[in-house]
Amino acid sequence: MSSPVAAATYPWYFRPLDWLLRATAALPLPLLYGLAEVLYFLMAYVLRYRQRVVLENLRNSFPEKTEAEHRQLARRFYRHFAQLMVEILWLRQATPAQLNRRVEYPNKHVITDRLKEGKSLLALGSHAGNWEWILTSGQLQLDVPAVGVYQPLNNAFFDEFMYKLRTRTGAELVTMRETIRYMAATRNRQKVLSMLSDQSPSNPTNRYWTELLHQDTAFYTGADRLAAHFQMPVVYVSIQRVRRGYYRIVLEELFDGQSPLNPDQHQITEAFARALERDIQRAPADYLWSHRRWKHKR
Repeated sequence: MSSPVAAATYPWYFRPLDWLLRATAALPLPLLYGLAEVLYFLMAYVLRYRQRVVLENLRNSFPEKTEAEHRQLARRFYRHFAQLMVEILWLRQATPAQLNRRVEYPNKHVITDRLKEGKSLLALGSHAGNWEWILTSGQLQLDVPAVGVYQPLNNAFFDEFMYKLRTRTGAELVTMRETIRYMAATRNRQKVLSMLSDQSPSNPTNRYWTELLHQDTAFYTGADRLAAHFQMPVVYVSIQRVRRGYYRIVLEELFDGQSPLNPDQHQITEAFARALERDIQRAPADYLWSHRRWKHKR
C-alpha cells in the first residue's frame, strides 16, 4: 500500500523540522540515548508532561503503593518514554540486521506453525515496551505481509513521517476504519494483522467492559468480531524490555481459529485484558501512563 499522505500536503514550514529529524535520526543510537536523558529531564522536571494524568493513572492502578513509590514510578516512566522517543526516531535509519539483533522472538513458532496451515493470524499488542518496533521487526520474521491497523494522525506531516517509519521494512498499514473492508477484500491473501488493542474506544456501542488494574476499563471489541468472522487464530504479543534498546517478543495464542467462538461473549478481549494486566504488573514503568486510558466511565 502506498502512503495516504503526500509530502506536498503539509505546509512548507515543516521542512526544517523534517531536516532536523532526518539529521537526528542519522546519529548512532548511543548518542540518541544521550539526547533521551535531556528529554527525560525536560519532561519530568521542567515541562512535567501530563504529570497529573500519569500520577492519577498510577495511583488508581497501584493503590497499594505509597505516594513516594508512585512518584518514583512516574520518573522511571518518563525515562522509558524518552528512550522510546529516540528509539522510534532511530527506525528511520535502522537496518534489518540491527533490528534482528535488538528484537528477539524466542517462540515465533506460535505464529509460523499457524502460517504453515495456510491461515492468516490476528496479533494483539499494547502500548508497552517499544510497540513501534513490533511491526517493523515482525515483518523481518515473516514470509507473509505484516499489516498494522492504525489511526491516521491529524497532522499531515507527522502522519506521513510515522507511515514511512512503520512501513520501511516492507510492512503494510490499513486504517482502523477500513479494516473490515480490507480483510474481506484480501480474504484469500495470507497475512498477519496486527492491532494495538489497549486503546480507549470512543464509540459507546463498540465497547466491552472489564476490570483492569482495579478499574472498570473499556476495550474495543474488534478482535472478537474479526476472529469469529474470518476464523483467524489470535496471538497476544508480549513486549518485554530486556535492557535499554533490546526487546523480547513473547507470543501467546488466545484463540486457535477453530474452536466455537461467540463474539458477543468477548472471550478474546477478556483474555487480552488479563495478559495485558500481567505484563503491566511485571514491568509497570514500561507502560504508556501519559495516555488517558480511563477517561470513559461505565
